[in-house]
Amino acid sequence: MKKNITILSISLFFAASLLSAQSPEVIKAKEILDKVSEVTKSYNSIKADFTFTLENKQADISDSYDGSILISGNKYKADVMNAESYFDGETLWTYLTEVGEVNISTPDPDDEMSLSPSNIFSLHENGFRYIYAGEEITDGNEIQIVDLFPEDRDKPFSRIKLYVNKANNHISRIRQIGKDGNNYIIEINEMETNVPVEPSLFIFKSEEHPDVDVIDLR
Repeated sequence: MKKNITILSISLFFAASLLSAQSPEVIKAKEILDKVSEVTKSYNSIKADFTFTLENKQADISDSYDGSILISGNKYKADVMNAESYFDGETLWTYLTEVGEVNISTPDPDDEMSLSPSNIFSLHENGFRYIYAGEEITDGNEIQIVDLFPEDRDKPFSRIKLYVNKANNHISRIRQIGKDGNNYIIEINEMETNVPVEPSLFIFKSEEHPDVDVIDLR
C-alpha cells in the first residue's frame, strides 16, 4: 500500500511540474484552441466562402483564388481553382472542370495534407505544438493569433498561424509558412453553420456529366 502511495505521489509531482513548466503563452493558446474545437464540433455542418492565396515574397508571387466549401462531419464538397472535390467519407472525386475529367480515389487517412478541406477547421487538434502569438484588430474584430509548430519535422512547412475571432471562436484566417518560401493563406470571408445538407451533396453524379472522362485510381 505504501509503495502504491509513493508511486502515485511521484506521478502527481511530475504532472504538476509539467503543468507549471508551461509558459502562460502555451496555456493561453490551449484555451483558445479548446474553445475553437468545442464550437466547431457543436455544428452539424459548416459552409464557408474563402480566398486561397499562394504567396512567395522572394519571387514576388501572390496569386489568389476564390472558393467555397461545405463540411459535414468527415464529408465535404469544395470548389476552388477550377476543381470540384467531393468526399463522402470514403471516396474522393476530383472534377477538373476545364479539362472535363474526374479522378476517383480513396485517400489514405494517414497521409493528410495540412490544409486539406477535410481538416481546415480542426487541423490544430493533432500533431502540433502551439503558443499564443498576440492579438490584432481586423475589420473591427478582435483577432487572437496562435502559432502552430508541427511535431513532425519532415513536414514541408515550419509553422501555421491560426487567426481566431475572439467574439465567436471561429477561425478567420490560416497562414501556412512553407520551408521552400511558398506560403499558403486561407481567408474565411463568410461562414454559415448548421445549414441543411443531404448525403448526395458529397457524391459526384456521373449521370449529370455524361461527357466527362472518368479516371478510376482506386
